[in-house]
Amino acid sequence: MAQDNFDADVIVIGAGPGGYVAAIRAAQLGASVTVVEKEFLGGTCLNWGCIPSKAMIAGVHALDFVKHADGFGVVVKGDVSLDFEKYSARRDKIVAVQRGGVATLFKKNKVNHVEGFAKFVDANTIEVEKDGKTTKLRAKNYILASGSTIIVPPIPGLKGGRDEGIWTSDDAVTAPFIPKKMLIIGGGVIGVEFGYVFNGLGTEVTIVEMLPRLIPMMDEDLGNELGKLMARKGCKIMTGSAVEKLEKTKKGWKVSVKSGGETSADEYDVVLVAVGRRSFTDNMNLEKIGVKLQRIGVEVDDTLRTSVPNIYAIGDVSGRIQLAHVASYEGQVAAENIVHGANKKADHKAVPNCIYTDPEVASVGLTEGQAKEQGYDVSVGKFNFRPLGKAMASLEQEGFVKVVSEKKYGEVLGVHVIGAHATDLIAQAVVAIKLEATIDVMVDTIHAHPTMTEAFLEAYEDTEGMAIHK
Repeated sequence: MAQDNFDADVIVIGAGPGGYVAAIRAAQLGASVTVVEKEFLGGTCLNWGCIPSKAMIAGVHALDFVKHADGFGVVVKGDVSLDFEKYSARRDKIVAVQRGGVATLFKKNKVNHVEGFAKFVDANTIEVEKDGKTTKLRAKNYILASGSTIIVPPIPGLKGGRDEGIWTSDDAVTAPFIPKKMLIIGGGVIGVEFGYVFNGLGTEVTIVEMLPRLIPMMDEDLGNELGKLMARKGCKIMTGSAVEKLEKTKKGWKVSVKSGGETSADEYDVVLVAVGRRSFTDNMNLEKIGVKLQRIGVEVDDTLRTSVPNIYAIGDVSGRIQLAHVASYEGQVAAENIVHGANKKADHKAVPNCIYTDPEVASVGLTEGQAKEQGYDVSVGKFNFRPLGKAMASLEQEGFVKVVSEKKYGEVLGVHVIGAHATDLIAQAVVAIKLEATIDVMVDTIHAHPTMTEAFLEAYEDTEGMAIHK
């Protein structure tokens, strides 16, 4: 593929979970590859998202586990507390190690790393700006993996930064202190995860969500159950509500929230904005060179090619599915299409969605509502973790497995889980949907005992009213 007038066969813009995976795969397939990254290797996921937030969640989970060790007959003497400095240092160390791991993989696979912000001159040329200096690079093909950035809603009075007590998710994962009282705007994935973290650290947490339930993009039963469980743990949940305005006070922020036709106000020392993210295409000159943009992001076809044939786009920048593992998958598809000249289509039928609260939430495939909207004659099976021997033994009895199938052939359309280890357990269901498995196949699959996966077997059986232990 290499040509004398190009600096690389492939230039990848962005070194997040989409970009760095795409770069490594292209290099493995024989291409010369350069990655341009404006900040840190690993992108949002590794530096400000998935990894640091999970380190924080793990610490809170450990604290809660020790506090309730008496349930196992384990006696813990004295007060149980958290050393916030060590807690934060552990998070930062994990991020640093992971970031170094990406750099090591680049060296191993001979991927060239260039620091700076990239913008296009033409379809084969970019300018990379770093510390006031500009370098031109040329490549035969490009992969856009510039990711996403935080959305700040236009709420009156919502202005200021971390020092003023207005936090984004980027600020929350590097929190300098534990707030006494926090209001979270948004009850999606980001909102509920940080709600769990700061509630566990001792903060008085209120979550405001405009729609009727938490995590509204997932199955209705999951959102309703998570709302109940988070409220039981001490979070104040305000669904069907909206923040009307904020006013700065001496101690923090006075926030007015409209709920059920009435407006109430309370004061918080920190307001966390968690309404979502948008694709990042700012100042890259994409439209200037002919790359079409939609409202949600860069327009791509099923092969991940943009309107400019030698430029592909993956992950959050396309705005379709903002998940790290989808970006990594798409990165591999794009790399294979570029290097092999193929037209492999990205398959998004079986994409797992994971939320790392306690209990965890995970889902794949169609929700019950989506299946009905698409015209399926739906059959639903459900089984609680509570009666399982493994759940009892480990004191992890909260939650359930819900299976959505269609009656004619018994195909599994969706599986939705809330409970301990849900983000690991969902892998079984992802494979089932990927292979278009039917209920009879899943029921005829032996599930180990005693395990949490027995709830899946019972839920599959329950779609036909044949669960043994229900």
